[in-house]
Amino acid sequence: MTGTYDVLLARLTSAFDAVAVGADPVLRPSERSDYQSNGVMALAKSQGVNPREMAERVLAGLDLADVADVEVAGPGFLNLTLTTAFLDAQLRELVDDDRLGVGRLEGRVAVIDYSAPNVAKEMHVGHLRSTVIGDALVRMYRFRGYRVIARNHVGDWGTPFGMLIEHLLDLGEEEAIASLSIGDLDGFYRAARTKFDADDAFKERSRARVVALQGGDPETRRLWRLLVDESVAYFSEVYAALDVTLTPADVVGESFYNPMLDEVVADLARAGLLVESGGALCVFPEGFTNRDGEPLPLIVRKSDEGFGYAATDLAAVRDRVANLHADEMLYVVGAPQGQHFEMVFAVARAAGWLPESVRCEHVAFGNVLGPDRKMFKSRSGETVKLIGLLDEARDRAEAALALRSSSLTTQERHELATQIARAAIKYADLSTDRSRDYVFDLDRMIAFEGDTGPYLQYAHARLRSIFRRLDDGFDAHAVHFVLAESAERDLALGILAFPEALDAAIATLHPHRLAGYLFDLAQRFTAFYEACPVLSAPEPSKGERLALCELTARTLSLGLSLLGIEAPEQM
Repeated sequence: MTGTYDVLLARLTSAFDAVAVGADPVLRPSERSDYQSNGVMALAKSQGVNPREMAERVLAGLDLADVADVEVAGPGFLNLTLTTAFLDAQLRELVDDDRLGVGRLEGRVAVIDYSAPNVAKEMHVGHLRSTVIGDALVRMYRFRGYRVIARNHVGDWGTPFGMLIEHLLDLGEEEAIASLSIGDLDGFYRAARTKFDADDAFKERSRARVVALQGGDPETRRLWRLLVDESVAYFSEVYAALDVTLTPADVVGESFYNPMLDEVVADLARAGLLVESGGALCVFPEGFTNRDGEPLPLIVRKSDEGFGYAATDLAAVRDRVANLHADEMLYVVGAPQGQHFEMVFAVARAAGWLPESVRCEHVAFGNVLGPDRKMFKSRSGETVKLIGLLDEARDRAEAALALRSSSLTTQERHELATQIARAAIKYADLSTDRSRDYVFDLDRMIAFEGDTGPYLQYAHARLRSIFRRLDDGFDAHAVHFVLAESAERDLALGILAFPEALDAAIATLHPHRLAGYLFDLAQRFTAFYEACPVLSAPEPSKGERLALCELTARTLSLGLSLLGIEAPEQM
């Protein structure tokens, strides 16, 4: 089907073009049933005409009789009120549409880089936002029709692996793997670091091991692979617990790009972009300066001939365009890395690796804060582990469910509590503008009231409970939507706005656009449910209201799934 907003935009554009070729009307859907176009004002100003007169000219050319009643209001606004017949047709199309009005794009490839933990380190709250935001974008892009290639750019290369491999050998391979297999990655890493800082002999062995690793020594590579594989297995357990779609196949770490780095340097040299500075090979992309106004370098190869993050990220860009044929590349990484990525993208474009036709964006996000509005830490001052967050949220949800319902078995309550815990954690993140910090407050996040994940889950379960109490059959295909009550019309408009909300979230890379829409839809349903009896209503109102409930439940379920949140049938 063609979305409501698309129909209006196409008709308005045609009317504007009839008045002035090349006009670019800006249509903004309001919170209610009206639509306004401020394009009239811009067009009137450009032609030196009174805005109200211009609005009348546009109105004369509008072909909206089957869609909306239109009137000129105020200084030159066009107010559009959708007709009941148009809304009925749009809603009836949704009855058999599993996609609820969302079209499919074909042939576009998106590479989405997110999560990116480090090998031999546990995932903590610092990985939460990248993982949750990235996974929501992956789900939305895939639903929209993109072929999405997820990239989990883990830290699996570099000097720390010398000390980690030597520590593994000191412990004995069997004991070390046993320790890592139970998820004690931090303990393993801390022990290696302590030994490295205190023991000069161990330090020398570690440095020699790095040389062996980089030189391709088979035994060293085998031990390194053990560390990587055990870490990836642990990451997979965390992703499964959070219901995140990343798999081991998506792990493409720093080591993958290592063989490409010499060619990156050679290409930059051939392009005349490399400059030697202090023994390092650098590129000075145009427009980047330090505090003193001096050109800022992107260091590609260090003075010791080692490579840093810039070289690896340049190799990744080059690979993703040339070999993966990406049309879009998204990097879901914290805001402090903003300048780094801007410089990498600028150098990649200058080198010819990143065509202007490829959308390449740093999807930046703020921090997770504690109740004191400082970086979120445990009471002992340590970084909070992701599994620990989920466990605590599940315990609280399970306790709340025990007070609310006695009909659930212990196993059912545990499974539902897990779904609620995920919703609480993910929605708190995704409902916040990603560019802002937010406070991690489980008491608020786990609540069944307010703008929370559990509230939306409860709204869906409440809708489904209506159909469990339905005595007779219900055929949505036989319904005609009269929308006699204002609450019915308001809910209908909310349902029809789903494609627009999803497109806005994808276009801006802001999942909170979709989260905010779902919360608004749930509120519209609450207002509708309070104003309009459903099961006790006479026909045909009963059938119409049941159909609205069915469409609302499906929209909430689909929308939540695109945020990575489950929609339980019963709570």
